[in-house]
Amino acid sequence: MRKKVKQKEEKKLTYTTWQNTLYIFRGVFRWCKPLLIFISIGAVTETAIPFIGLFLGKLVIEQVEKGAKTGQLLSILVVVALLEIFVLCLNNLAQNQSWPRMIYVRMKFILLRMAKSMNMNYENLERPEMLDRMRKAENATGGNINGVEGVIRNSSNAITAAVKVCTASVILFSVHPILILCMLLLALLRFYFQDAIAKWDKRVIHDPMQNQYRQSYYLDHVTKDFEFAKDIRIFNMKNRLQDKQKQTHDYIHQKICISKNHWLVYWLKNRAIDLVQEGIMYAWLIYGVLYQEVTIANFTLYVGSVRTFSLAVSGFLEFIAEIRKCCREVDDFRIFIEYEDGDVLPNQIAQKFHMKPEYFLPSKKVQQHISQIYTDLPKPSEGYEFTFEDVWFQYPGSETYALKHLNLTVKAGQRLAVVGLNGAGKTTFIKLLLRLYQPTKGRILLNGIDILKFNREDYFHLFSPVFQNVECFAFPISENVSMQNPESTDCKRAEEVLRLAGLGEKLDDLSQGVHTQLLKVLYDDGIDLSGGEKQKMSLGRALYKDAKVVILDEPTSALDALAEYQMYQNFDNLIGSRTSVYISHRLSSTRFCDAIAMFSAGEMIEYGTHDILLQKNGAYAEMFRVQAQYYKKQS
Repeated sequence: MRKKVKQKEEKKLTYTTWQNTLYIFRGVFRWCKPLLIFISIGAVTETAIPFIGLFLGKLVIEQVEKGAKTGQLLSILVVVALLEIFVLCLNNLAQNQSWPRMIYVRMKFILLRMAKSMNMNYENLERPEMLDRMRKAENATGGNINGVEGVIRNSSNAITAAVKVCTASVILFSVHPILILCMLLLALLRFYFQDAIAKWDKRVIHDPMQNQYRQSYYLDHVTKDFEFAKDIRIFNMKNRLQDKQKQTHDYIHQKICISKNHWLVYWLKNRAIDLVQEGIMYAWLIYGVLYQEVTIANFTLYVGSVRTFSLAVSGFLEFIAEIRKCCREVDDFRIFIEYEDGDVLPNQIAQKFHMKPEYFLPSKKVQQHISQIYTDLPKPSEGYEFTFEDVWFQYPGSETYALKHLNLTVKAGQRLAVVGLNGAGKTTFIKLLLRLYQPTKGRILLNGIDILKFNREDYFHLFSPVFQNVECFAFPISENVSMQNPESTDCKRAEEVLRLAGLGEKLDDLSQGVHTQLLKVLYDDGIDLSGGEKQKMSLGRALYKDAKVVILDEPTSALDALAEYQMYQNFDNLIGSRTSVYISHRLSSTRFCDAIAMFSAGEMIEYGTHDILLQKNGAYAEMFRVQAQYYKKQS
């Protein structure tokens, strides 16, 4: 299975500039149609502004040559000035309305990227190549001039430049078509240089630096993270972190200097082409005045039109080159968004509901019908029995198996204790059971059906897990327990389960109770919980979810052995007849469990009840005797 996935990853998707531009503008059409109108208005008005001035100059000179009076000239100036003011106001309106809407569309693509990150297989989030893909996708949505928004902005500018080119061409066609052809050829040469350097810059400089960008982001994050602050200060880590960041920055700086040197060469070539264009333009027009009876008024119009044409053509092709550059970043975005890891079926779902796969987000309407693609979960009345059939698991990049030859059945309503020293494979077993990982070999069955045949979101609903590392979100305590939005959160229920989990005294000390904000990231009055309080809150989460299968993956590591034993007993009474799996390297949970699985070096070496395993006098019995002194108070 893993080999097939790897082969799929090696096949890199690429799209043409036209395909990626259409991809972005389909998003514009879907999320912000008025933006297309404002871009069109901006293109017309931006073109009209310089030509109003050019025609005004031509008209004034012609009127002076005809002997027009001062009043007539003033009337022309007033009319043209009012027209220009109107066009400028309209152009300003279009620009002011376009820019925030471009940002809005980019925000929509950011939400799409976030949805992909949160819906993809958990195990992919640990793989460096996937982290690089995520980093490049983030870069494609991370600014106004690159990636997604860069395509929109440069396309808008390119449309404006194209309208200017067409308008100036009509005027200059009467001078000589060859002049237009010369300007076009020189602009194409400039475009070739710009596109070549942009392609080289991405392939040679920026793509290989994604690892350094990740390192820099990580180091910057660590120095600001409250969780790392104590270790940094106590162990005087600041010099080490600064040195590491300096090394990363020096490498990035070195690469960027190489990039800028190549862009400097392009700039020199660009300026040389400008000089050639200027020379051809003025030579041709001066020749026209001297030998082809071009009037002063027309000379003024032609000079301005040629310059506008030249700048517009050069600008148009430069914008096209920028679009191509941004589309290469959009390529990175689409490679990430459209990556299928074998667990979700976006293309099937999109085809079924007539949606574009690249815009697929799991809406409520789609989720209601998604069961038509997957196998239905067993009914709660049937119970849930999980069977591991010769399951092996190997982490990506590892040469050894974290779990080997595992055959184990967790029966409905059973209390199973999974014990062993650190690194024995206990947590890997849980992640496979929760379907956060997929077996490298073998399979896991739910009531005789491979769990991969069930919709992953529905499968997750079966479990109330309590993990060893408890993460708090910058939300109120009640929402940290419900893990739902405010409208769906039952605050009374949240408070009830927190008191059952042992946080009653803490809530009594808080003036806002379960409405108290956690962390200080968003709110100044936010609070932090201790390690033990976090673990009790996580127990409250499990009780609130009220799922049929409860998983406790060493959630009491912050407590002493006796307190851990008492909490396990209290929690065991609260979960009633639900299936439960207790993971620990301490044996406080084993006495009241129906069965015990002893793990060592990735293998299940013993299985049975507490009394049977003691009688066997094996690894479990030895471990229990060593730890027995910590539980003497309970007897």
